Amino acid sequence: MKPRVGIIDYGIGNIKSVANALNAVEAEPVLSSDPATLSACDRLILPGVGAFAHGMQALTSRGLTNFVKEIVSKGMPLLGICLGMQMLADFSTEFGVSEGLKLISGGVDKMRVSQNDGPDFRLPNVGWYELKPTGRGGELAAHLLESISPGSRFYFIHSYCMEADNRHTAATIEYLGFKYAAVVGDGLVVGTQFHPEKSGPAGLKMLKSFTH
Repeated sequence: MKPRVGIIDYGIGNIKSVANALNAVEAEPVLSSDPATLSACDRLILPGVGAFAHGMQALTSRGLTNFVKEIVSKGMPLLGICLGMQMLADFSTEFGVSEGLKLISGGVDKMRVSQNDGPDFRLPNVGWYELKPTGRGGELAAHLLESISPGSRFYFIHSYCMEADNRHTAATIEYLGFKYAAVVGDGLVVGTQFHPEKSGPAGLKMLKSFTH
């Protein structure tokens, strides 16, 4: 029997591409904003693209903020993707300070710019990067990272990120001399700054490890 994976539909995110990726790894995607439907799933995914405050507002307006916190406290595994990962944090400074879900302690800030960045520096950061595991972030994050081959690269597009030295950071990337969190985790909650659903075979391997 295929695992049922709820994709939290709050009007923001690459929902169809996530659903297609889940089908590819033989999981059953369940797209819904209904807490009862999502509660009946085996695992949940919180996708997202765009600005932090807009994402949190959309989640709250659908009555899903407290639901996500409660379902996680009952032991439901949760994967946040891109903006979905950032929303797991305590807060973000994007367009002013906004409160997050507070499921993974730490904040989200704009990627740093220094005088030495030169003409190649640009935001958003768009590209394929190899992950550098840190040994932190808990068992679920470690399980996802163990599923991929050394040298695998993943697709990123972002201007904000969690810091690499956060105790929940399970893997990092480096961009123009600075390190940033690529995978974060705490218990059964894990987040990827990159898009596994857009990262080819390596991303599918990671999604399969989360769903099975």
